[in-house]
Amino acid sequence: MGDAAIKWAYQTMSGQWCSRLLFGTSWLSSALGWYFDSPLSKGKIASAIADLNIDEGEFAEAKEQYASFNAFFTRKLKEDARPFSSDPSLFLCPADGRLLVYEDIEGDSLVTVKGVEDRIEALFDRPMPEFVGGKVAVVRLCPADYHRYHFPCDATVVDEVKVAGDYHSVNPMALKAKPRVFCVNKRSYTLLDTERFGRVAFMEVGAFGVAGIHQTYQGTQVSRMQEKGYFDFGGSTVVLVFQKDAVLFDEDLRQNSAKGIETLVKVGETIGRAA
Repeated sequence: MGDAAIKWAYQTMSGQWCSRLLFGTSWLSSALGWYFDSPLSKGKIASAIADLNIDEGEFAEAKEQYASFNAFFTRKLKEDARPFSSDPSLFLCPADGRLLVYEDIEGDSLVTVKGVEDRIEALFDRPMPEFVGGKVAVVRLCPADYHRYHFPCDATVVDEVKVAGDYHSVNPMALKAKPRVFCVNKRSYTLLDTERFGRVAFMEVGAFGVAGIHQTYQGTQVSRMQEKGYFDFGGSTVVLVFQKDAVLFDEDLRQNSAKGIETLVKVGETIGRAA
């Protein structure tokens, strides 16, 4: 969805020249957000479902009930659409998307997309010594995906931080041209204390078209698979950062990620276990 525009913006000279104006501020994403929040956008729902092969059987409401494209985009699912295990030693996937895991973090360096090295400090915009030597899981959402995200385990919320930034796309073409997206885009993160997995950072990264990252949970005690929040229209990403030796990722995820292959995942699926 939107591939032609992404190709122009990141793979042509004119598009790259305009990229700072387009993605360095929120004006274009906000304008798109206004349109997709309006009834004018409702006509795009049916074509998106057909073009992106989205399963209507999972919807909590019929597609005719959505007053705008963004209402459809931020849809809720039926209660049984995402089953999950109650075993507290298992770490569950927080979002639908494409998953990469990173295990070889030496010191405070973080090797991100395309092998570009960044510092954990750059990801959080401040020193985070508790995550030195830890592990990272990156779930990249696409427009076809369910765009609400959930807590992967029982936890206590310790802190919530918002970091201002750009609005670059997380489309693979954009990531190839701009591999530091996760350290420069607008983002929000929540620090969670857990019984089985130590301290975990749950980060939402905004992207082109995502003018809003919304938290829907309340209080400081949260439970596994409780809804945490949702993204407005656009591609977006959830990043999980673990302390050293806190989690063992599933073997298939480790093997695929070592080859640079993303694995398609759904909310509630097991992606690791307590170490």
